Amino acid sequence: MDVTSLAYRTDLALLELGGSRLEDRGDHLVVCSPHNPTFWWGNFLLLGRAPTDQTAAEEWLTRFAEAFPDAEHVAIGVDGADGTAADLAPFQAAGLEPDVATVMTASSVHEPPRPNRAATYRPLESDDDWSQSVDLQMASDTDYEPVYHRRFVQRKAATNRALVEAGHGGWFGAFVDGRLCSQMGLVAASPGLARFQSVETHPEARGQGLAGTLVHYVSSYGLDELGATTLVMVADPEYLAIRIYRSVGFTDGETQLQVARPPAGTKV
Repeated sequence: MDVTSLAYRTDLALLELGGSRLEDRGDHLVVCSPHNPTFWWGNFLLLGRAPTDQTAAEEWLTRFAEAFPDAEHVAIGVDGADGTAADLAPFQAAGLEPDVATVMTASSVHEPPRPNRAATYRPLESDDDWSQSVDLQMASDTDYEPVYHRRFVQRKAATNRALVEAGHGGWFGAFVDGRLCSQMGLVAASPGLARFQSVETHPEARGQGLAGTLVHYVSSYGLDELGATTLVMVADPEYLAIRIYRSVGFTDGETQLQVARPPAGTKV
């Protein structure tokens, strides 16, 4: 299967670097991450095109169950560059939650309008840094049952740290008085192409210019040290953070389509 979506091409490249397996079945890919089985978007199907009706959508649910017999979640992506929410309607009718994200790119960046110069911006390096990374992600996303979610977050942080230590990119934070308040990763997906990961700011530290300043700092690292010519960011079009990315030079390009059904009892 020839993947056209810039978001999925970079997703898949980073997943493979992190130890995930990809199996091409012609009209879809099976993506499997045995090291983190509760990672929805590490264990999913990527379809070449969206189903046209609910019956076809339910057939894909059956194929997901066959590919992941022990999975408690369902996660399915749809390849393409310009899809809309209407393309996901058959899956929504089958009981899945649709998500349409904006894929943004930049080949150069500039400082945000109000940079925060009080924080310290640097890579995550120590055990304490990575422990704070887990705590920050837990504080930033409280929609899930905490024991279940922390297990996933800890496994994902271990994968992120391994990517950094293998030289594939960096994970960076904005620290205020030694406390990690904002973080994000940037990983080389292919020559000239680097993908942002896990842009998060602690709820108590939002609105202070930390994320925008950190995006600029990390983007400069990607362009200057990773040798990237294109930086890729995927954002929720309805969330205010997308304005932060635009403020430093990112522009909207493609859309990314996906649907999911979380395990029972994991959503708060």
